[in-house]
Amino acid sequence: MTLYLIGLGLGDEKDITLRGLEAVRNCDQVYLDNYTSVLQCSVFQLEKLYGKKIILANREMSEQGAEKIIGEANKKEVAFLVVGDPMSATTHIELFRLAKEKKVPVKVIHNASVLTAVGVTGLQLYKLGKITSIPFPEEQPGLETPYKVLKENMKMGLHTLFLLDLKPQQNKFLTINKALEILEHIEEHQKEKIISEETLVVGCARLGSEEATIKKGKLKKIKETDFGKPPFCLIIPGKMHFLEEEMLELWE
Repeated sequence: MTLYLIGLGLGDEKDITLRGLEAVRNCDQVYLDNYTSVLQCSVFQLEKLYGKKIILANREMSEQGAEKIIGEANKKEVAFLVVGDPMSATTHIELFRLAKEKKVPVKVIHNASVLTAVGVTGLQLYKLGKITSIPFPEEQPGLETPYKVLKENMKMGLHTLFLLDLKPQQNKFLTINKALEILEHIEEHQKEKIISEETLVVGCARLGSEEATIKKGKLKKIKETDFGKPPFCLIIPGKMHFLEEEMLELWE
């Protein structure tokens, strides 16, 4: 018996790979990670194409229930579906590790990830610095982390990719506008100023889908831009090559 960690890509139900689709259809039980990101389609659409009933896995089921999922995979074919690539989040890496530890066969079927899809902006991926997330403002622990990461990346001339927090089960998504406000708020309490309303930023929504939106501009302008539906991410470019600058002009 086997545990399959399957990436769904970033768009809709059709973004799954042929190998991934074949594996899902051969599985006895199918879980869907329901908290690290969202697709631009409904669970019903996934079930219709895959021909399988899907069990939504929230954070507790994915983390605290990992032993249960591995136990099931020891007796039958189990698929754990992940938006993007299955090995981009710590939770899914832990599922892989635990399966190996329990001697349960595990197979990974990769797919597109936001970590590569941001390349459409024209910013070169190898110049991305440390990637960080911006949590909701009420979650104080770690709230200053993204600012510290930005500061470190800027010193090295690297681009900073911010993944914005989300709670799909509560239909709650941190917007690009709010994320910029959070960075500005943290900036007010810092001795060293590294951003301003004139700072160049790139806002992205629904990357990898047909409805992707990318906007480049000064912070004060992007903060007033409506990006529509989630998921969202934000980039503050570091030192750019002239080809990167020319590509970014397309998103003005």
